[in-house]
Amino acid sequence: MRRIVASTFISLDGVMQAPGGPAEDPTGGFTLGGWTAPYFDEALGAAMGEIFGRPFDLLLGRKTYEIFAAHWPFITDPNDAFAAMFNRITKYVASRSEPKLDWKNSQWLGKDTVASLKKLKVEDGPDLMVQGSSELLQTLWKERLVDEFSVLTFPVVLGKGKRLFGEGVPPVALKHVKSRSFPTGVIVAGYTPDGAVRTGDFGLAEPSAAELERRRKLT
Repeated sequence: MRRIVASTFISLDGVMQAPGGPAEDPTGGFTLGGWTAPYFDEALGAAMGEIFGRPFDLLLGRKTYEIFAAHWPFITDPNDAFAAMFNRITKYVASRSEPKLDWKNSQWLGKDTVASLKKLKVEDGPDLMVQGSSELLQTLWKERLVDEFSVLTFPVVLGKGKRLFGEGVPPVALKHVKSRSFPTGVIVAGYTPDGAVRTGDFGLAEPSAAELERRRKLT
């Protein structure tokens, strides 16, 4: 069976829009694209290599697909492991209408994205790795299709932009499976779904009638 795993860059206030560059996604007047770049170093790059170390295919929303397709196919450096990997693997694309898919090994999921993904998940094959794709992630959360995700939290507050968890996402508990911090202030943490949200109460319990009587006799 295949798993859906997500790897997402977020700010401290949960924004995930345009982490890679100023022109990546200016939707909604977002002007802070490229906010992750100052925090990348060799150690964080190695951590990214670990995240992408297991076999996977890409699962992308249309917008993220277009961003990737405008970049990765044109990286011809044979020493660029990420370009070679992204260009080789299958790219599954979620879109309401059939998009133009010029990047090799790209497949449209069809008009019913959820149904297609449920079929893919029961097949043998590598993980389906979600990158970016904020709108697709909202659908995946609502349908409880995400099996694992890595969150790379950067020490910056962006104020506005597309967020990892939008309005209407169902509540769910998460199990922390690993985490690591880096000198640049980035924290990489991994989670898996862990059932319903559990609640408690720090309020003091009301004393019973017997306890109230006992206290009265002591005074």
